[in-house]
Amino acid sequence: MRVIAVADYEEMSVLAAEMIEAKVRNQPDAVLGLATGGTPLGTYRHLVESAAARHLSFRRVKTVNLDEYVGIPASHPQSYHSYMKENVFDPLGILPENSHLPNGETLELTAECARYDKLIQELNSVDLQVLGIGQNGHIGFNEPGTPFNSSTHVVELTESTLRANAKYFKGEKQPVQAITMGIGTILKSKEILLLASGSSKKEAISALMSGIRDENVPATALVSHPSVTVIADSEALAVESKRV
Repeated sequence: MRVIAVADYEEMSVLAAEMIEAKVRNQPDAVLGLATGGTPLGTYRHLVESAAARHLSFRRVKTVNLDEYVGIPASHPQSYHSYMKENVFDPLGILPENSHLPNGETLELTAECARYDKLIQELNSVDLQVLGIGQNGHIGFNEPGTPFNSSTHVVELTESTLRANAKYFKGEKQPVQAITMGIGTILKSKEILLLASGSSKKEAISALMSGIRDENVPATALVSHPSVTVIADSEALAVESKRV
């Protein structure tokens, strides 16, 4: 595991965007695994700006997302379909047929989970998977206690995750379930890039840095992966910034 300590959220975002851009420049048909939420927004903003300035095409890139809420339409402004379309797909010119998310509207959730894992397998796995990390160490929506060999599945969101996401719904009825890539699915990615910013992530990052795999802290599954880069700011690491 390679750890890169940076000063703040902005430096983390710039460096992460540079790494994704380098992957696409070297592999124009790369399969990118993408995350949503607040953490990667700055990364996506810098990636869009840099791609436009350097005329980098994403037309051959394929994407698979970590997760989607259950029970809200793709057109809902807080769906991850909408998030991706607004912040990534449209600005980068990623073709609709090349962008993939779980279908949270289906009534056949078990079949949808199997379909999504099969899709990732048919894409020959993810070349670069971007992850955030929750305060409780969750990756995707894999909450504490999720088996490390889990495939894509439906999860009941924990109270801490619901509280963290409540700000996005502003009084609306909030989804309490999601479809998420399993930890086993994530670990099949060829490279993993994990981003962490802020003091609220300090305990989860500390557990990851301990090198001890513990299903009570889902992110510690990454200890066994051969190609993981962690970019974390000084608050998440509680150290002075230093690129390595």
